[in-house]
Amino acid sequence: MTKFVEFFFDVGSPTTYLAWTQLPRIAAEAEAELICKPMLLGGVFQATGNASPANVVAKGAYMHVDLERFAQRYQVPYRQNPHFPINTLMLMRGAVGVQLRTEHRLADYLRAVFDAMWIHPRNLNDPAVLAATLHAAGFDPAECWRSSPIRRSRTSFATTPTTRCGAACSARRRCSSARRCSSARTGSTSFARPCAEHAGRVAPARRSAR
Repeated sequence: MTKFVEFFFDVGSPTTYLAWTQLPRIAAEAEAELICKPMLLGGVFQATGNASPANVVAKGAYMHVDLERFAQRYQVPYRQNPHFPINTLMLMRGAVGVQLRTEHRLADYLRAVFDAMWIHPRNLNDPAVLAATLHAAGFDPAECWRSSPIRRSRTSFATTPTTRCGAACSARRRCSSARRCSSARTGSTSFARPCAEHAGRVAPARRSAR
């Protein structure tokens, strides 16, 4: 049986960033395939009747402390983005576009976006700042978005096949170590190609047959 980890991610989630810093290594050590699947977290919240813990004052405060602790544990840089929340629709459209058109560059795209989100925080709600960030990483924003099939439906993007897999930002109840920070699940592979962030190849998202 082939082992795999499906990494459902939205760059607007700090736990997604923390997971991204660890999952390639964990997958490699476990001889598992890492399958990257862009999603819209807001759409998952809407489809599952869930809400961000940041919307609850006490939970939000503790979450920030928890994130800083995990960043220290993983020895990775992390700064809370003062412009949070960031509308990630265009960012995730770009991720899908890069994945479908030039999949070998998805790791570069994510590296640039995560840096601007959670390492050297920038206001990616500002289209000019977003465009400058992508240009600096060697991407043409218009080309990224033009090559993405995602146009208007925020919910359908997020819920196919994410909610069918049970990913509703409950990873803290589902797994441990770095996977505690991700909406990830493991099992036998039946669709999509593997991705390896350090090897620079990332699998395009496909509709699951299950």
